[in-house]
Parts: sequence; structure tokens; C-alpha cells
Amino acid sequence: MGLATLSALGPTSTGSDGFVHVAVYRGPAGCEGCSEAAQRAIEGSDARYRVDLVGPDEAIDISAETLARYDLYVQPGGGQDMDASFHSFGDERVNAIRDFVAGGGGYLGLCMGAYLAGGSHLGLVPHEMDSEVGRPGFPIQTIEDAAIDLTWAGHANTMFFQDGAYLLRSDDDPEFRTIATYENGDIAAARYGFGRGIVVLSGPHPEADAGWFEGAHLPLDRMHQGRPMDDLLAAFRQNSLQAAATR
Repeated sequence: MGLATLSALGPTSTGSDGFVHVAVYRGPAGCEGCSEAAQRAIEGSDARYRVDLVGPDEAIDISAETLARYDLYVQPGGGQDMDASFHSFGDERVNAIRDFVAGGGGYLGLCMGAYLAGGSHLGLVPHEMDSEVGRPGFPIQTIEDAAIDLTWAGHANTMFFQDGAYLLRSDDDPEFRTIATYENGDIAAARYGFGRGIVVLSGPHPEADAGWFEGAHLPLDRMHQGRPMDDLLAAFRQNSLQAAATR
């Protein structure tokens, strides 16, 4: 499995068994309901995505052996303590995730999942992550839940935001592509290469549904339009991915 299956998931083609197999983390590094929200959004993107929840307290834990069954690993949102979240994995799970991506798998990081991809944690991108909150030209000045304006896949949109990261360009990375930008021009979502694999990161929450907005007392007319998760999943299938899958 790996990016070859993801690359094949187009309008009329699928992987070798007809499905893309996705492992979504659930455990102490995640927040309540975040894993399930990611699962719903991914499964809602295409019926050919098959999602399992994985983690230390799940029927399927994270190891080199178990990740070999999957094409894509998803790290969803979490709390505020990035170091504690990272250390909750333990070395074996960290190494399994890194090796999975380096060997040709995909990594999708949402909010905390994007932070954890940074250089001093999972090390899937070379730079460190920092919050968009308080950045010049960004209207949100606190870590409270918010709905923000942004440009997503070339179109104006709105999205749930919860102290998300801003991402850095990586011009020497042939797989780098900007997917979304905050209204101040900072990068909100992007794609990177790592070994033979692909890393897609998002600071905001494209998986957030109406329940998230209602729970945060945010107006439902500030929910995203369309299915932005589709654009993150599509980033695993574009441009040089097919070449990367065969290197």
C-alpha cells in the first residue's frame, strides 16, 4: 500500500483492492471527538476510503506492522500541551509513523496533528510550528474557538479555528504546495515531501461539523462551504505523487 493507492483514487480508478485504507489516531494526544470528526469527513469524501481508529487503547495500536496495512495516517486535533502529546506516543510509535511516511505512506495532520509534524517532534517537516494567533494582520488574538476567513484551494471560504499553526514555505522541497492561506497571506494548509511519502498539514479544522460550531456558540453561517477535506485528500494524488510512489 501507500501513495500508489492514493494516487490511483481518481474519478474512475481505485487501489488494488478498490479501497484506500486510512488509520486515524485516537488517544491521549487527541481531543474528545476530534478523531471521530476526521473519520466522518474522510469517509464522507469518497465511499472508497476505509477508516480504522488506531491508538494505544484501540483494538489496533500503532506499530510498523499495523501501519503497513494502511495508505494514509491521520493525526487529528488535540489539546494545548504539544510536548505532552508527543511524549504520550512513546519511541516505538514515533518511529513507526516516521518510517511509514518515509517509506511511501501519507500523513495528514490537522491542527495539533500539524504542530506534531514539526522538526523537534515527529520531524516530518524541517521547521518548527508556531501559532497563527497574534500574527500580523490576523484578526484572532486569543486561543478561544473562532470562525475565520481564508482562501482555501483558490476560493474564499470560512473555517473553524482553534489556535492553529501557520506553515512555512519549503521552496527546496519539490513536493511543496500551498493549499490554503489565512487572510493575512500566511500559509494555513500545505503539502510537503518526506522520504518517499507525502505530508499534508492544516492549521484550521476542515473536519469541523455543525456540532463544533454550536458547541462553541459560533454562527452556523460561518461554517465552511463545500467539502474542504476533499482538497487535503486530493493533495496526496497530484503532480509528482505518481512518480514518488514508484521511486
